[in-house]
Amino acid sequence: FLAVRGDLGRLKTARPGIQLSRGVLLLSSTFFYFSSLTVLPLAEAAAIGFVMPLFVGLLAIPMLGERLDLSRTVAIFVGMAGALLIVRPGSAVFTPYALLPVGMAFTNALYQILTRKVAGVEHPLTSLVWGAIVGAVLMSLAAPFYWVTPQQPEHWTLLLVMGIFASVGHYLLIKSYEYASATLLAPFTYTAMVWAVLLGYLVFGNFPDAWSLTGMAVIVGSGLFLAGRHRLAVRRGT
Repeated sequence: FLAVRGDLGRLKTARPGIQLSRGVLLLSSTFFYFSSLTVLPLAEAAAIGFVMPLFVGLLAIPMLGERLDLSRTVAIFVGMAGALLIVRPGSAVFTPYALLPVGMAFTNALYQILTRKVAGVEHPLTSLVWGAIVGAVLMSLAAPFYWVTPQQPEHWTLLLVMGIFASVGHYLLIKSYEYASATLLAPFTYTAMVWAVLLGYLVFGNFPDAWSLTGMAVIVGSGLFLAGRHRLAVRRGT
């Protein structure tokens, strides 16, 4: 893509250490999450993973110097409660395997913090391609031992679509950090549960129940409240 654009200069980075760390963290987060899906149901794994915004909010204080007042802290917890309303994980999920999505959440939070650090310094395409290069190199070393060639043409198509959507999603995430703080953006991660429920209905015909709809409303309300509080804090200079 960069070659077609005549933009290979984007491969040059002024922050190689941070970019390498971002790539390793992104790969680790993906590995933890995919591993959790082999031992946990999707809903439970996703629900546990939604502690990620809490990690972002806490890590942003020492690593980015951001402030997190009481109202915004409450908004983060309320948003997580909304996600739990949607999936309603049972007590059986709290096993040692639950540490896998927790690991995903922690490494993903660190990845987002470092992405914020290079936002505005590096071009979004530079950050995007470095994350891809690090993951591709490291996983290529492991591929000979674990690779299973897809047997169906539609599987290749799905893998291609996953790659495209993942690239676009990460680009938008990187770009968003040029305009907003980590603590403001983190709670909007909860909207992933909203999209999961909606796509489940559109693709698989699973209509959300009353609890799910309530959780979606809580998530949206939490995000809007947090955005409003952040804008007010910026106006007051706090």
